[in-house]
Amino acid sequence: MSDKASSQKSNFHPNNKHTQGYDLEKLVKANPALKKFVIQTQYGKDSIDFFNPLAVKALNKALLIQYYGLIAWDIPTYFLCPAIPGRAEYIHRVADLVQKTNSPVKALDIGVGASCIYPIIGVTEYGWQFVGSDINQEAVLSARKIVDQNPILKGKIDIRSQSHAGNLLKGIIRKGEFYDLVICNPPFHASAKQAKEMALKKLRNLKRKNTKEAILNFGGQANELWYKGGEFQFLKNLITESEEFASSVNWFTSLISKKETLNKMVHYLKNSKATEVNVIELSTSNKVSRILCWKY
Repeated sequence: MSDKASSQKSNFHPNNKHTQGYDLEKLVKANPALKKFVIQTQYGKDSIDFFNPLAVKALNKALLIQYYGLIAWDIPTYFLCPAIPGRAEYIHRVADLVQKTNSPVKALDIGVGASCIYPIIGVTEYGWQFVGSDINQEAVLSARKIVDQNPILKGKIDIRSQSHAGNLLKGIIRKGEFYDLVICNPPFHASAKQAKEMALKKLRNLKRKNTKEAILNFGGQANELWYKGGEFQFLKNLITESEEFASSVNWFTSLISKKETLNKMVHYLKNSKATEVNVIELSTSNKVSRILCWKY
């Protein structure tokens, strides 16, 4: 059916299962519902329309069945449908920070989302234990449903509801708990308007030059896409809270999209009590982002 592999993504971590692109023939077998979304590009290659949220969701389900051993996965309409190769890259990169042999890594995912994607990859690839938190109750219920439906995940992922909008770690990390790792994919925009404008710009720059309505092809709820003050304020709040939980966590990490935010956060951390600050560059497809890592 398909050109089985696109060119190798040499910047990917060697453990990333998606370095060879998408084998649509295998993926359609894993999730037959994907077949109706397969299209031919102008070069005669099989692909899907990545601007179609239903196609992206069907692709994600196929990837999770084929490569991560799930038997069921779905998310409610309008929630963020993540690009799995990039999410896997984050997990593999931070795994290099916490590799050890004596016990499973325990990780906390701040803003686990309806897809539960980071815990799924961490559990199935490395056998980690996870706590995932979210302020959106529908996302919490969706993530719990995914865990309950998949025996490979049960007993390894605890989904917790964050009840206070101003907190990130508070109310989630409990007394006596210790985490080897905190991960986070923060909301990058400062408002709903900014998120829509950026989506519209992206569509016009790519193929939908006459688009008048922004189509967020990966979906996204308010807490997933924007935060008052944008990623700068989110990261500043996370770093401030991390000092309070310094004895409860080995490594704090977060994705950062803007280089100017990264520079400010590195400067902020170096003037804090942090004993080590690392930056890991991620390059996936045409997107470059960074993981900021720090410990006390």
